[in-house]
Amino acid sequence: MVKLDNGLKMWLDAYNQGLARLRQAGYVATVEAIRDGLSSLTATCVTDSPYIARVLDTHASQQSQTVPVRIYHPAPDRPLPVIVFLHGGGHMAGSVAVYDPICRKLSKATQHIVVSVDYRLAPESPYPKGLSDARVVIGQLWPLLEKHKLAYVPTLTLAGDSGGGAMAATLSADYQEHPDVRINNQVLIYPSLDYTMSQPSVTENGKGLFLQQDKMQWYFDQYFQHGEDRQAASPLFMSKSARMPRTLMITAEFCPLRDEGVAYVQQLSALGVHTEHFHLDDMIHAYLNLESLVPVQCGATYQKIADFLNTSMNF
Repeated sequence: MVKLDNGLKMWLDAYNQGLARLRQAGYVATVEAIRDGLSSLTATCVTDSPYIARVLDTHASQQSQTVPVRIYHPAPDRPLPVIVFLHGGGHMAGSVAVYDPICRKLSKATQHIVVSVDYRLAPESPYPKGLSDARVVIGQLWPLLEKHKLAYVPTLTLAGDSGGGAMAATLSADYQEHPDVRINNQVLIYPSLDYTMSQPSVTENGKGLFLQQDKMQWYFDQYFQHGEDRQAASPLFMSKSARMPRTLMITAEFCPLRDEGVAYVQQLSALGVHTEHFHLDDMIHAYLNLESLVPVQCGATYQKIADFLNTSMNF
């Protein structure tokens, strides 16, 4: 029988009690509070920020569109493959700064260049503006690295957690038939793949386990502001072919998004796409942002990503 990690359970009990007190006092969540909450939580719980030999803040530009990025190169004296990383936060929160320690860990563990994208957020910039920013970075990636004299191998992985995982999967589908852009791998960390919220785990795990079903609905209502077809915008329901990239899916047993991750992997496997599924049966959504509570599981996750990418014969 699967069981929630004891340390997480204790933390969740205190977290839920605090939420209940706030609600009783009439508290209503705001965009600013959601952003501050993710920032504070990550800063409190992800305290180990490893040294990376070169870290560069710059931007990718295309016509009048400019997108800030932070680039991490763990070994500037040698060319390395590249990860474009899209942070989580329900399309409303998170930033390059908030995810800095996580990107450092990812770069160090995988020995990849990590390009972290500071895409625009809802509600100020609703769907599809964040995706548009990510496309600019992908389209200008190799010239950007060359401009800054960063040694790279032209092998591209898209990676993201939660809402960032949704973006990565969307872009992988977009580019699967592109003549000039090849996505070699995607790493999807408890991704949001079904904006219709129709999978059983949304209800099963949608209360008391950090990511709440009603909060998900609010996030998506902020993101989709113009009557978009949410099913069509969901990576789970997008057209896919055998040209989709090698995929590592990371899911958590007590996450509302668990079942859509499982279904997505099954779809790709049926098409003959190389897939690997790393499932943690004692974790909740966003556990990488809670590393001090679950260091062993976080370490295993970074190691799995490194093993997946570095045994792919891409060097």
